[in-house]
This record gives sequence, C-alpha cells and structure tokens, in this order.
Amino acid sequence: QVQLVESGGGLVQAGGSLRLSCAASGRTFSSDAMGWFRRAPGKEREFVAATGSSIAYRDSVKGRFAISRDNAKNTVYLQMNSLKAEDTAVYYCASQNRDGSWWFPHPSNWAYWGQGTQVTVSS
Repeated sequence: QVQLVESGGGLVQAGGSLRLSCAASGRTFSSDAMGWFRRAPGKEREFVAATGSSIAYRDSVKGRFAISRDNAKNTVYLQMNSLKAEDTAVYYCASQNRDGSWWFPHPSNWAYWGQGTQVTVSS
C-alpha cells in the first residue's frame, strides 16, 4: 500500500510559477514510476508528466514544467513555470510499482493516487 499527499497548490497570476510536491509513504521503491495528472473543471483527467527510468510530458507543458524526484525523501515535484489560465486544474500525484513509459498517459495504468491540490491561474 502506498499513500500519496500533494501540496503546493494555490492561486497565481498568469506567467507565474508554482512547485507542487508529492510525498509518498508505505511500500515505495526507488524504481517506482511517479507522475502528475490534472483535472480541469468539466474535463477528464489528463496526463501532465511522469518519471521512471525515462521522463515524459504532455505537449502543452513541454518547456514550462519539469518533473523531478528526491528518492531519499520519497518525494516527487512538479515545477511549473510560465503558467497559463488553461493550467487551472486540480493536480493529482500518482505512482505505480513498476517502471514504464508507453503507459504513462493513461490513468488506468496507475495504482495509487493522492487527494489532489488545486492550482488556479488568473489571467
């Protein structure tokens, strides 16, 4: 069992930055894949970024967002720069006890989820 807790969300102006954190506990491994998804109002949950032995981002955040992890702290981060109004969403942390890449974008492939943290970008 893995527990995930997100933090760092908030309200920012367009063009600003936020760093989200996700602390993992329980049966975690350094080889676990970790990722970020988001759900905007009225829309489906969508893939944002993930890291395992490789890193992937959705096209709309490339060059603006960066995912990283600190295995010693069992924590994954999402640095978000140049934020846009369309980035407004609840952001969720996810983990899976295996490595991968092709399956990253699909929520059903992830085993554990955090409760989400709200990110609001004002224009």
